[in-house]
Amino acid sequence: MENKSNVLMQRYELGRVLGQGTFAKVYYARSLITNQGVAIKVVDKDKIMKVGLMDQIKREISVMRLVRHPNIIHLYEVMATKTKIYFVIEYAKGGELFNKVAKGKLKEDVARKYFQQLINALDFCHSRGVYHRDIKPENLLLDENDNLKISDFGLSALVESKRQDGLLHTTCGTPAYVAPEVINRRGYDGVKADIWSCGVVLYVLLAGYLPFHDPNLMEMYRKIGKAEFRCPNWFSPEARRLLYKMLDPNPNTRVSLAKVKESSWFRKGTNSKNMKSEIENKDVAPISAEAPGPSENSSLAAEAKQEPVRPPNLNAFDIISLSAGFDLSGLFEKDSLNREARFTSRQPGPVIISKLEDMAKHLKLKVKKKDDGLLKMDALKEGRMGILSIDAEIFQITPTFHLVELKKSNGDILEYQKMLEDIRPALQDIVWVWQGEEEQQLQEQQPQQQQQQLQLQPQEE
Repeated sequence: MENKSNVLMQRYELGRVLGQGTFAKVYYARSLITNQGVAIKVVDKDKIMKVGLMDQIKREISVMRLVRHPNIIHLYEVMATKTKIYFVIEYAKGGELFNKVAKGKLKEDVARKYFQQLINALDFCHSRGVYHRDIKPENLLLDENDNLKISDFGLSALVESKRQDGLLHTTCGTPAYVAPEVINRRGYDGVKADIWSCGVVLYVLLAGYLPFHDPNLMEMYRKIGKAEFRCPNWFSPEARRLLYKMLDPNPNTRVSLAKVKESSWFRKGTNSKNMKSEIENKDVAPISAEAPGPSENSSLAAEAKQEPVRPPNLNAFDIISLSAGFDLSGLFEKDSLNREARFTSRQPGPVIISKLEDMAKHLKLKVKKKDDGLLKMDALKEGRMGILSIDAEIFQITPTFHLVELKKSNGDILEYQKMLEDIRPALQDIVWVWQGEEEQQLQEQQPQQQQQQLQLQPQEE
């Protein structure tokens, strides 16, 4: 609870008010543990209970824990008392992007930078089955390095919110930024609706004012429904083409996020250095139970010829530590089992290495050999969370028996899981058994053995 000295639960010292709404106040605060600045959203329980918004608060918490991305405001922790709920979130020192646009249009290169970060973060949300549904400059914050951060997931929806027709039906959002199909109340695709809102944001960044505006709300809705807008003469031809594709009133023909990222305007001036995202679990949380391991942003430069990789030998303790039955990482990492895969092989080391290299070539991965039986495989294209990088480490148990571990060292976890689906069949010639399949085989065999035992038992007369 708050006390006279403005110390919250002996963990945060509350400072000035950053913002205030109907049901909540947002304070600047300082962690007494790390001295880090944070923002704390204080929600009044009684007020949200009276208007039936408790489910919305729970959904917001679930969503913010699901979408961890460098360009999304990070939720550090949630605390509660009998009367209040406290969201401890990342503090965006630069304030709202709206404040910049309110001073006038942005230079095209500046607008492009913010737009790229918005699209990359939103694409990440959609890959997690999350639709924001209220994208606007007021919900786009800037940190001390002028990087964009999407905030306010209070109106967001999860993929589970879809009805049997596969569409969302809750009408929500800010009128000037809402898609025409949302206004029509006939069901809408959350992805397509978010793309429309991003198109409006792009227009605002480049023009300094809204594409659809009218004192009469119904007249503004009519303009939105027919996509009646004009681009100022200072808009470049590439920006115009992209905007007309994003602000297509027909959601079925509206451009996808993938096509937006492929457009010439979006890609202009980008390179692998300034577009590379931070790794998935990099955060500066003052209170965090998770301790992400180190990662490497591997280089795709041409490599010199190296000596053959020599797999390290394993002793008995090493083998025990790599056994699934003795793996304690699940106590500390929620998705540890998703980050690595292991298999055993009866093939000699050179054969395994050759097969891994062939597989990487087939899947368009760049291979870089390192010492001690380690191969590093990098995707050639930027993913949602930077370059996907997979480490393949080979351990020698006997001269003709090896353990191979595949582990994601950088990039998006879902892209890694999808890549694994292609890797498994590509390696079937050298795999004896994948870790985890032994238990599954035993479980499948056990009922069969029990059935056989029952059949062999003599029946009592």
